[in-house]
Amino acid sequence: MEPREQPVALGIIGAGVMGRRMLDAIQALTVPGQGAPVRVAALWDPDPAALERAGAAHPRVPRAADAAFVVSSSECVYVASPPASHIGHARMALAAGRSVFCEKPLAVDLAEARAFAVEAGTAGAVNFPFASSPGVATLQRSIAEGAVGTPRRLAIEVGFAAWPRPWQVDAAAWLDARAEGGFTREVVSHFLFLARRLLGPFDELRGAARFPEAGRSERAVDARFRAGGVPVTLTGRVGETAKDDHNTWTLEGDAGAVRLRDWSVPERRRADGTFEPAPNAMPNERARIVALQRQLDGVARMARGEPHHLATFPEALDVQEVVEAILAC
Repeated sequence: MEPREQPVALGIIGAGVMGRRMLDAIQALTVPGQGAPVRVAALWDPDPAALERAGAAHPRVPRAADAAFVVSSSECVYVASPPASHIGHARMALAAGRSVFCEKPLAVDLAEARAFAVEAGTAGAVNFPFASSPGVATLQRSIAEGAVGTPRRLAIEVGFAAWPRPWQVDAAAWLDARAEGGFTREVVSHFLFLARRLLGPFDELRGAARFPEAGRSERAVDARFRAGGVPVTLTGRVGETAKDDHNTWTLEGDAGAVRLRDWSVPERRRADGTFEPAPNAMPNERARIVALQRQLDGVARMARGEPHHLATFPEALDVQEVVEAILAC
């Protein structure tokens, strides 16, 4: 019997929503006798209250005194802090010879993000969970089976009753600020990544964003561009739906159409024009933790220098370029 590989020591910087979700995913993977691809080496957040909340839910996780201790204790560092701090933590980890798994965007300043993507090379990845999504995997199988045929158009639609969403109110200070926040950076970026991954590079962007409230993030965006030569339309709105969070990613071709609805539900278009969910579709609450666990497998591979499926820094930069171009219009 071959010896089981030791789990990768993962340090976590940031004990907000994403940090806690990652801790939950790691805990769910830790089954007696089976092990997990990673173990939490240390957790730190500059907010003592956030660190205390995460520690209460995960009492066995070692809490660090600062970010430097997290880096020194880890093989890979997961940067789950607010966007303005991403690049500083990531650079500190890379300088210490650690790999980096980072939330998007790479940096708030686009020029700095471009420079970082070059200097970091292949030593890191960005947490776009669609890279590991079971719903996306089903969508890809449908496309490979000919459900779409030759792609003709892609439509991305997102809508929110309010922004930030109810579960994000603790982070409203930056999530609803123009410099770091907004639904285009926080949500639309995921669907842009999916377009980039499945269709190809972006070009021919035309877009507009509306900022009706001074100092706050956008309340509407509209854009047209191409991904791998396929025309894409993007529509985003706040306050025009009663749902906290509703989205569709719909790819049409000469043979039919498929879509991903509400983050996790893969569907095919029927002959009558309605969409039918795949038999294996699961709600986002369940699909999210499956995707994060698959992301962790990729993190372990990346940290060991093995091939992985995670979003690369160049892919993340391509997404950020489009996001910031839309918001600048």
